[in-house]
Amino acid sequence: MSGTRPLRVAAVDLGASSGRVMVGTVGPDLLDLEEVHRFRNGAVEVDGALTWDVRALHAEVLAGLRAAAAGGPVDGVGIDSWAVDYGLLDTTGELVGPVVAYRDSRTDGVRERVVEVVPEEELYATTGLQQLPFNTLYQLVSAPDLLGGAETMLLVPDLLAYWLTGQVGAERTNASTTQLYDVRGRDWATGLAEKVGVPARILPPLRDPGTTIGSLLPDVSAAVGLPAGTPVVAVGSHDTASAVVGVPFTHRSRAAYISSGTWSLVGVELDEPVLSDAAREADFTNEGGVDRTIRFLRNVSGLWVLSEAIRTWESRGEDVGLADLLAEAAAVPALRSVVDLEAPEFLPPGDMEARIAAACAASGQPVPGTRAEVARCVLDSLALAYRRVVRRAAALSGVGVEVVHVVGGGARNELLCALTASACGVPVLAGPVEAAALGNVLVQARALGADLPDLAAMRALVRATHELVRHEPAEVGDWDAAERAVRG
Repeated sequence: MSGTRPLRVAAVDLGASSGRVMVGTVGPDLLDLEEVHRFRNGAVEVDGALTWDVRALHAEVLAGLRAAAAGGPVDGVGIDSWAVDYGLLDTTGELVGPVVAYRDSRTDGVRERVVEVVPEEELYATTGLQQLPFNTLYQLVSAPDLLGGAETMLLVPDLLAYWLTGQVGAERTNASTTQLYDVRGRDWATGLAEKVGVPARILPPLRDPGTTIGSLLPDVSAAVGLPAGTPVVAVGSHDTASAVVGVPFTHRSRAAYISSGTWSLVGVELDEPVLSDAAREADFTNEGGVDRTIRFLRNVSGLWVLSEAIRTWESRGEDVGLADLLAEAAAVPALRSVVDLEAPEFLPPGDMEARIAAACAASGQPVPGTRAEVARCVLDSLALAYRRVVRRAAALSGVGVEVVHVVGGGARNELLCALTASACGVPVLAGPVEAAALGNVLVQARALGADLPDLAAMRALVRATHELVRHEPAEVGDWDAAERAVRG
């Protein structure tokens, strides 16, 4: 498509708090990213529900594509985003109701109702998914009044791709997060859906990452200044699937990864799912990856807790600089207080400082009294959670973890990476920060003709073009005692 020049593609990378459009340039020894558009995102309350303004997101995507087109030719477009949330479309292609955010309370108690119909053992044997209260299955069951008028369900990146191309479908890595997907059969679990009252007709055709969804619609191409034939490529549309493509594994069979951001996704990459009773009881998930891999992982409430604490302080008029806060936190004694960041009270928005204080008081630990102590408590607790999940992933999967890769925004947090190395007892390789956008770009580039035959070749290009920061384990407190403090 591009002749002898490097490929130039637009990667739309959407997170729960911000989004951006990056231009990736890919050649034989070249992998470069340029941010051309960034915008804020966040759930907003409408009629008592937390919702996403997906029309505004669509407008921002168009603005980003215009910025990409202004800089030169664009050979392709790919979209990745957070998982589980969706829009329902009617027969005319219009939305049926709002796109509700996963942190909304409408799913409270739904899981308990579902497992009365389909036992947890059956759910896990089919889908291999961690029991999270906001899984798409539970969201759909919570909204039966909308299902009757729905023709199809499109997850957020597929919805945005539909508005760009007019093509309906579901990319497999994101479909695998819905708890409506048969992880072994790689198809919709239609029987399961019907059992719980989700009509199978709304589940759209599946597509693999690396396939072309379609070309930009004429009105879209005119609006953004790109040719009508510009392809939109299905990438690993779950942002973690794209991020794992960008993990610079040397030997994936001896490594774990942490995609660290608002959420932290901690796990290993496998060829087959682990569907044992032990994996189910440990609440591990088996999600689809690029090239038929499995992301065997657990969700950990990541930097969300710290960012929410900062938001609360700033709402009170306090000036909070992250760099200064982390420097002050580094001077606080290690493991003075730790909390279980996977506890339900840390999921919804709110005053995290107060919730941390209550948790520490309940467990008989010192209550953090300064912002630096709160931040240190969060980071120590997060490293402790990483330790717990990395060790459990290794035991359940048989992977001997000799190094932990940290990618995403958390790779910039030197204190967190150092604590993670100490907690896990193995080196941490931090970077790249933009792993999700890089994975998006790499899958597009291969689909458009780049000589990147497999994941190993993609990761070799990441290693050759991006600097990694190595953190060695150090003696920092008693992690076993900290674990006992959290677990009682």
